[in-house]
Amino acid sequence: MMKTPTISFVIPVYRNEGAISLTYQKIRAALTAELPAYDYEFVFVDDGSDDGSLQEILALRSGDPRVRVISFTRNFGQMAAILAGLKGAAGDVVLHLSADLQDPVDLIPRMVRDYEAGSELVVAHRAEREDKWTSRVTSRIFYGIIRLSFPQLPAGGFDYVLMARRVVDTFNSIEVRNRFFQGDLLWLGYKTTFIPYTRARRTIGRSQYTFAKRLKNSLDAILDSSYLPIRFISGAGALLALLGFLYAVNIAYWRLRYGLAFPGQAPIMILILVIGGMTMLMLGIVGEYVWRIYDEVKRKPNYVVRETVGFSDSATR
Repeated sequence: MMKTPTISFVIPVYRNEGAISLTYQKIRAALTAELPAYDYEFVFVDDGSDDGSLQEILALRSGDPRVRVISFTRNFGQMAAILAGLKGAAGDVVLHLSADLQDPVDLIPRMVRDYEAGSELVVAHRAEREDKWTSRVTSRIFYGIIRLSFPQLPAGGFDYVLMARRVVDTFNSIEVRNRFFQGDLLWLGYKTTFIPYTRARRTIGRSQYTFAKRLKNSLDAILDSSYLPIRFISGAGALLALLGFLYAVNIAYWRLRYGLAFPGQAPIMILILVIGGMTMLMLGIVGEYVWRIYDEVKRKPNYVVRETVGFSDSATR
């Protein structure tokens, strides 16, 4: 008798009270209507929510034993929640999506069909966004920079993704901190299918993805997956040296040919400010790399689990 294949739904949760049950119900409806041949499990990861999110998940668990719960001691961030969820997921197929109803659940059957057709990684990427204009602009700038090093990355980025078991196991074998989820998945090189969609406007609650979190994620992506900052330092240093040389030649030319010298302190101040500013910027970039090396050497865990419900003791470690 053949084993029924299982889909694990990994759903990070942070202050998503009110949306969790709706997300669960919509996924269950899609499974019943279009994917009856699959068993399922839900892995909800509560990332230190201070509202009723955890209680809402536990209420779902009381009515469905295939709902499993991981609860953190505090808020460790979305990447930590994803890592814990993927380590806890036991399905033949693992599908990660958000709990805020902005990712269209009706894409799930199509993503599973692509997996059945041979894709090992199915990426639903944001072709358009119904978010406010500031989110759209910052997203375009961020992904425009990242795509210089990752040209295969969709212009709008992605979080909504289906992974075959082998992809999840390989992803979980990477033990580093300050990771870039999208870059790590594409770097693995598995057979990938891309599906565009329009990210819906959030209707329940408000986004907890603050500017500080966006900036942290941007730095992690750029510094973790790209040589671009180092190349920028090298290029800027070479450019400043060239400009300084040309400036010196220009001064010598005017002095020797016409006996003129550049009066005043303005040119000197401009040079000091430009070179000083570039030096501070370069030191900051190098400092970011040094901090990440130090952070890696400390070997602190990416997250601390307060409790799990529905798992064996070692399932999420």
